[in-house]
Amino acid sequence: MKKRIKKQMKKQYMPAVIVCVLILLLAVIGIGAHVVMKYIPTKERMNLTEFYGQPGEGEAVVVLGTDIMQERAVTSGDQFYLPLDMVDSYLNQRYYWDSANQQILYATPSELQKYPASTDGSGDVWLKDGAVYLSLAFVQKYTDMDIYTYENPSRIVIQHEFTGVNVASVQKNSCIRFRGGIKSPILTDVNKGDTVIYMQALEEWVQVSTMDGYIGYIQKEDISDPETKDFERDFQREEYSYLTMDAKVNIGWHQVTSKDANAYLADTIANVSGMNVISPTWFYLQDTAGNIVSIASSDYVNLAHERGLKVWGLIDNFTADVSTTDTLSQLSSRQNIISQLIQAAAGVGLDGINVDFESLSEDAGPHFLEFLRELSIECHKNNLVLSVDNPVPEDFTSHYDRKEQGLVVDYVIIMGYDEHYVGSEAGSVASLPWVEKGVQDTLAEVSAQRTVLAIPFYTRLWKTTGGALTSEAIGMDEAQQTLVDYGAEAVWDGSVGQNYATFESSDGSTYQIWLEDASSIAEKVKLISKYNLAGVAEWKLGFENSSIWQTISDNLSSTAQ
Repeated sequence: MKKRIKKQMKKQYMPAVIVCVLILLLAVIGIGAHVVMKYIPTKERMNLTEFYGQPGEGEAVVVLGTDIMQERAVTSGDQFYLPLDMVDSYLNQRYYWDSANQQILYATPSELQKYPASTDGSGDVWLKDGAVYLSLAFVQKYTDMDIYTYENPSRIVIQHEFTGVNVASVQKNSCIRFRGGIKSPILTDVNKGDTVIYMQALEEWVQVSTMDGYIGYIQKEDISDPETKDFERDFQREEYSYLTMDAKVNIGWHQVTSKDANAYLADTIANVSGMNVISPTWFYLQDTAGNIVSIASSDYVNLAHERGLKVWGLIDNFTADVSTTDTLSQLSSRQNIISQLIQAAAGVGLDGINVDFESLSEDAGPHFLEFLRELSIECHKNNLVLSVDNPVPEDFTSHYDRKEQGLVVDYVIIMGYDEHYVGSEAGSVASLPWVEKGVQDTLAEVSAQRTVLAIPFYTRLWKTTGGALTSEAIGMDEAQQTLVDYGAEAVWDGSVGQNYATFESSDGSTYQIWLEDASSIAEKVKLISKYNLAGVAEWKLGFENSSIWQTISDNLSSTAQ
């Protein structure tokens, strides 16, 4: 009986054990599956059309460095064409569209090249549906870049930055994933020793870009720490050469308003010392066809040369009813201006041209730069120094593009004045901190060795009467005489680097003046040696005190403090 009971119990126990084992096995399988799902990297490959986007018929995706561009390239046969706007914004801004003549202009340092547009997808320039496209080969002719082309989807990968690039080396065979995570699909494989562009580090992953245009994430442990690298390149381009002076430049602007006024040069420079360049205001725009008015004088130049002065004739755009944009946007007008300037320079023996185009609108910016490129070619052919006057950098003057100017012209001049002006609130014409910031901001874009700081020989006498504010520009001697006349005393204000005075007149008007004198000029000129600038310029001759020239000379050659 007992044996029968044991057998029955054993029979009942065995199924229970099996059930428990099966449950345990399922649990282990479930845990294993969870581990696999959570910790084993996926081998799924990313759909590249989904990643890059599907280009339309006759289009190609463009990968520019570490960015997939929204704008597409177009194709004609086996040729790829890039949108001009893309080339201008990211690769090379010197391709200039001459809409009137339906051609691209490209100014090298020595000549102006012309490339007519086709409408059938042939040649270097394609005018398609009103948009301008440049062939890859044409862009590569003047631009240092590496190009890779691929299918499925059709795409162009362009690498164009080769200096100061953050890179890392792949430490072992790995892969780049769409997102930062082992379950994210794979974009491409990378091998030990490959170089990738290091973009952004996360906790365990790093966003990188491969040289062939895959932008994704790799595990941090699979790559080295980032380093900055300059890639060796064998791209050859024609470089600009510059006509510069061995000594520090000291330019005095001479405001000449008529041919007869040229005769007063001797009087103007009678008490001048240390100045080695004079720039008379001789040329201005007459109409949008590019005709200019010239009051240049060979007698003036001959006398200046006798006194040891170089002469840089100034051209301005101050004619009120002549649009600078309309003028400079036409090839024929630009070339007309340039030919007349070169002819006048040769006729009177000029040593240089000074361009003083002020208050440029944003839409004039590209045309102004093209004018400088074209003018630079002819100036250098004729051994003429080319200088350009610029306002102190502000956000609203970024279209002056001082960086491009600095590559094209011989000297970039900072007009370190007009901080406060007619219509503004009362204040200094050129406070020291404002001027110094203007220097620093300019040097972020332009070589110090070809940057000139212009300082004011004038100040503004501010007058407040019954709440109405007016001002007038006065020279140094007149400013000092005004203080004497009103019995006012100026006090040094270190915050602006100037002597300041305020006083009242008998009619109840309040006057304020921030003086330009030996003390303020000395502080400004010291910036030239502090930042190793090319020299100084002064606006304008006739506003100075005769003793100020020694102050300039003493501080122009001084050691930075």
